[in-house]
Amino acid sequence: MSNALIFLAFALAIFPPRVHSSHSDWLRRFTPGSRDDSSWLWSWAWAADGTVSVVDRSPPITFPARPASFGAELNDPLLGYVIPLSSFTAPCPYGPDNSTSRRHRFEPDPVFGCPELCISGGNEPEPTDTWIALVQRGGCPFVEKARQAQKLGAKAVVVGGDRDNPDALLNMFSEKDASDVTIAATYIKYWDYVQLSAMIAVSNTTHSGLKTLSLLISTEYSAWEWYSPIITFIIILLLPSLLTFITLLIHRIRAARAAQRDRAPESIVHSLPWRVWTGTGWEKHKPSCASAEGASAAASQDLERGLDTPNASTSHDVALPAWVEQQMECAICLEMFGKGDRVRVLPCYHLFHIDEIDEWLINKKKLCPICKADVTQPQRSPAGHHATEHVPQTEPGASTSSRSPSTVAEPTERTPLLQRPERTSDELQSAS
Repeated sequence: MSNALIFLAFALAIFPPRVHSSHSDWLRRFTPGSRDDSSWLWSWAWAADGTVSVVDRSPPITFPARPASFGAELNDPLLGYVIPLSSFTAPCPYGPDNSTSRRHRFEPDPVFGCPELCISGGNEPEPTDTWIALVQRGGCPFVEKARQAQKLGAKAVVVGGDRDNPDALLNMFSEKDASDVTIAATYIKYWDYVQLSAMIAVSNTTHSGLKTLSLLISTEYSAWEWYSPIITFIIILLLPSLLTFITLLIHRIRAARAAQRDRAPESIVHSLPWRVWTGTGWEKHKPSCASAEGASAAASQDLERGLDTPNASTSHDVALPAWVEQQMECAICLEMFGKGDRVRVLPCYHLFHIDEIDEWLINKKKLCPICKADVTQPQRSPAGHHATEHVPQTEPGASTSSRSPSTVAEPTERTPLLQRPERTSDELQSAS
């Protein structure tokens, strides 16, 4: 954010806003693809409200308008006679024998107000009168229309829309220097231009021999018109960072939810049984609601009373294999269990220091660090965890050759990798 403010201050220092026409020109210099007839972005960002009213009609007829970003700023309404340029001008003559030569790449047209135009006919507005030029969009840039109207003596110019985009209310601007334009310019919609032209054609009011109407141009500039370039620039600058922040936030939330699903609830962990190693055997403790400190104090008191009964083992509802009672090392800290150590018994019958395994299950994973068994699932039979070799007893006198393949002990994790296969009775007879 600080870098954005520094860059914005640097840009303002290089391109300071001077007059109304430069409120947005300094930022448009960064847009080489800008057009003279505006676009939707500039129309949204630098739009100002205005009106064009025919005041010699009762009630007055008002058309919505949009002032240009170049030219004079109308702090007060401008009242004058509106005169179409096509009613008293024509393209200036030019040729090899004439001193007047074409200086523009576009064709002069009185309807569009494109230069070079010269006075045609005996009637023309007085230079001291306040009159407003009326032209239509097209043929040349907006700023050229304003220059031509200013050259002919108009105090303002009203540009009407075209048939291709009749409902558009554009914000006229120039991507080049327009500081020489000192008159006001405003834009109205196409159908409003058609209605205004028709009213002038049937008007009974004349000025200097030309049909005209009394027109009032007013503009209402808001604070947004001044601050919109800065706000738009900041939004465009910070939008990628904002989208990146939102993406990372969503990712972190999903990751936190996934991690929470992988953890075991504290109530389940604290309900698991635990033991105390007395030095010669295990002392079983059932899970209770007491705190870990209380359990530790109780275990210490039991040890002080001499409850270190030899071979004090935990009783279970089912028979446990020998490996359960033979665990003497915590797989997390790799330390041997010492006298008075509190040990948690997981549903898979693996033993760990109670503080270490609780930290693991609650804050990391709900799986046993050794066998990856889920502690939130029901207990499995210990025989299903570590299968032991079980060879059924055969009846007396039964031949060893009648042993079916299904009675052969299946290999387990305790089965040696290298062992001699059992020899059948046929092999023994042949060997003898």
